[in-house]
Amino acid sequence: MVAINKAKHLLEQNVDAANNSKQNLAHTPCPASSALQALTSAAIVLPGLLLSPSKTMAEDTVSMQYSYYKEGKRELFNVPNTRTTISVDTFHLNSYISLTDRIKFAFDYTQDTWSGATPVTTSPLVAGGNNPVLENTDDGVTVVGASPIINSKMLMNHQLTPLGRNPATGEILGPNTQLVNVLSSASPETRNQTDFGLAYELDTMTLNVGGGFSIEPDYHSYYGNVGGLWNINEGLTTLKAGVGYNWSETQAILDHDAAPYITKRAYIDQIEFRDGSEILHGTKQDWSTNFGVTQILNKSALLDLNLGYVHGSGFMENPYKTNAIVFIDPDTIPTNPNIPIVGDVRAFLEQRPDIRNQVSLATKFVQYIDPINAAVHLGYQYSHDDWGINAHTFDAEWVQPVGWGWTFAPRVRYYSQSSADFYQPYLTSQQAYIKNTVDDQGREVWVEVGDPGGEEYFRDEDFNLVDSDGEIVDESELNVRNKKDFYNPDLLPDNFSSDYRLSGFGTISAGMTLSKQFAKGFTLQGAFEYYLHDGSLKLGGNGEGNYSNFDSYSVNASIIVDINALSQGGGYDMHADHADHADHTQHSGHTAPAGVMYSHMLPNAGDIMVGYRYMYGRRAGDVLHGSDKASDQEVVANGCSDATQCRFVPTYMQMGMHMINIMYAPTDWLNLMLMPTFVSKEMNIRELDGRPPPVDGAHEHTGIAGHATGGVGDTVISSLFKLYGGQGHHVHLGLGVSAPTGAVDLEFRRVAREDGGIVHYGMQLGSGTWDFLPNLTYTGEYSDWAWGAQIKGTVRMQTQNESGYRLGNSLESSLWGAYNLTDWLSGSIRGVYSTQSSIKGSFNTFNGQSGPMDFPANYGGHYGDIGFGVKASIPRGSLVGNTFAFEWLQPIADNVNGYQLERQGALNVSWSYAF
Repeated sequence: MVAINKAKHLLEQNVDAANNSKQNLAHTPCPASSALQALTSAAIVLPGLLLSPSKTMAEDTVSMQYSYYKEGKRELFNVPNTRTTISVDTFHLNSYISLTDRIKFAFDYTQDTWSGATPVTTSPLVAGGNNPVLENTDDGVTVVGASPIINSKMLMNHQLTPLGRNPATGEILGPNTQLVNVLSSASPETRNQTDFGLAYELDTMTLNVGGGFSIEPDYHSYYGNVGGLWNINEGLTTLKAGVGYNWSETQAILDHDAAPYITKRAYIDQIEFRDGSEILHGTKQDWSTNFGVTQILNKSALLDLNLGYVHGSGFMENPYKTNAIVFIDPDTIPTNPNIPIVGDVRAFLEQRPDIRNQVSLATKFVQYIDPINAAVHLGYQYSHDDWGINAHTFDAEWVQPVGWGWTFAPRVRYYSQSSADFYQPYLTSQQAYIKNTVDDQGREVWVEVGDPGGEEYFRDEDFNLVDSDGEIVDESELNVRNKKDFYNPDLLPDNFSSDYRLSGFGTISAGMTLSKQFAKGFTLQGAFEYYLHDGSLKLGGNGEGNYSNFDSYSVNASIIVDINALSQGGGYDMHADHADHADHTQHSGHTAPAGVMYSHMLPNAGDIMVGYRYMYGRRAGDVLHGSDKASDQEVVANGCSDATQCRFVPTYMQMGMHMINIMYAPTDWLNLMLMPTFVSKEMNIRELDGRPPPVDGAHEHTGIAGHATGGVGDTVISSLFKLYGGQGHHVHLGLGVSAPTGAVDLEFRRVAREDGGIVHYGMQLGSGTWDFLPNLTYTGEYSDWAWGAQIKGTVRMQTQNESGYRLGNSLESSLWGAYNLTDWLSGSIRGVYSTQSSIKGSFNTFNGQSGPMDFPANYGGHYGDIGFGVKASIPRGSLVGNTFAFEWLQPIADNVNGYQLERQGALNVSWSYAF
């Protein structure tokens, strides 16, 4: 019964939809309770509607996952779609830990970086929203792509049907009702989300509380929730309920190239003008609640039912989506029905209701099939909201263990929704968007520029400027223009959006998860899913047109470590093992600071270690030349190849790296290591005082928005060889390579019709070359003291990467000492000296070269740091053998090559577990 209650408790936790079917599918049923095992391993991947972070794993479990999402190209009909489609790189860290027998703690961290072209509006094809980009080639002028045009003119017949025409001759070809998504590229953007959950288990009840936050450059969200579970009917029935609250703030920096052409009158009180940027502010809050019941029907079947309600209020809009409105001035409509009407196409920021109420009903049935030792999941969800959207979701999954630790789980999902009441691909309005003001006598009104409400002037028959009394005015003393009348917003709908996600459509997706349990509690898992979005798949038909159809795929890979299972089935406590060895040298490296890689070896053949490391570094403050502060004027004059190019300089740069560490000892003198990485980088810039004017065709930064990049970094493959292991001393040699899996060809988005060019050297995600990584480490210890030294290098083994350059070689030396404060906690201090040569070569493709960060001579240097660290090794209990370490590196000396920002410091955090 305890196992059943545990399964039902896990069933209720809030799981990210992308991971619902990806966690813990590798629980191979054991002979004694195969039905229950298969049933509960199926049940624990079901989504809840509310409550805490994901607890889809067993207790005392840590998982690390990388996933990649990629959209296919959308059809633009009249021009080739050469834009890079949306892609998303995601790193996910999840843990569910027993603090005591009754208190459980959950932690989730997600970082994703996305970039690519996305629809900003929908418009008639004849409006030319995707304006052809022409290029001279050997075959003549060729259309090579498209640039977004959100304001334009179009022809319509008197039934307001769009008319097509020959672009070469202007000949009207007849009605053309084809719609198209207008695409605009977005520079990379990174989101960080952290979730916490705490549960307290009573005999028949569980109380939990959770919360978290999600941070993006233009969006912040903070949330919390409380809930509980109550087991009745001898544990066969579980009742559950919860309530949650979310507060979010939008601070959208509007596209500086498009913002002047977008009508934003409805939000004029919410827009802040700062340093050349328009920032749209808005806040939103959501209250949510859910009620549910889980019923174990028999030893092989389980039924779950949930009812949820969400009330949202505030800023509901997507600040980057516009709606095309075709304005038709009644005064210009020809009386001859054979003469077409000219429509004035204008882009408006979308306007959604400020209130949204949503109700959802979800059910899931899980059946264990004893003859083949498998489980099937069948799910259905219905949701309705007061925006008019009704949605249905059907899903099915088959979980099949096949022996030898392998499990595969194919799945399929179908989704259909109706459109929102205010969804419109585009609107027409029979009024002028803007026209010259005329008085009651039919005369055009003129006013002074900058004083539209001031004195009015007119033109006489000879086009002389006259006042209201008809007296001629000396126009040389005035600067006048036509007074304008703008559209009447009361003639437009209160709410409108062309966001395809609010349209009527259907989707179907299919995928497969494959997992392998290598040892009890250690599992590797991979998954693939294909997704198709198509208006014709909507239930009942009448979905959106083919203009919004697209497909996508996603892949992911996970490492799942069940610490509890490992500790029961052969895992060992390296801390205790260390204490028991007469030869302490096998583990003295375990007192090394968190920032020292390759610091220790696994002592026994067959040992495995899984670890996670996070590294963060930041530069900000003064621009240095060597060790001295450099003025803006000096940077302009000397920081680039000539004084016409240095226009910007970074205000700050920061880098975060997530590293997964897998170590295996085939013998007691050889360790093998695999370390994939996930990198995110961010830079903000400012204009240099005294900067020269921009160079024609150069990428010109504007406004306060910075740059961000992120994704897979380089992958380290290494080996450690024990050279000496004596009483209190240990020496080992490391030989490894870094594989160039990180991108070195990331580009800025296109600005209007200008190529944005390749992003700065320091913002690329890898080296782009195969690199040799030698290292030599000595560690020693006596009583509660430990010490060590290491020297390591990076040697680039290629003359250049695919982008035409290579990073400089580097050398780092460290010397540290540590003291055991208790039997589980130690402190350390470390001195570090490092040097790196400048970049060799240069980009072989267009780069804007707008500041020192775009020139190879401004990279590398000589650096000195002092580090302070602590390390904790859990000595007993269910988490025995887990090691956590932290170190802060404080710069004490900078001597940079060229012109660079000074360093502010670096943080290293690590976790490891060996078995």
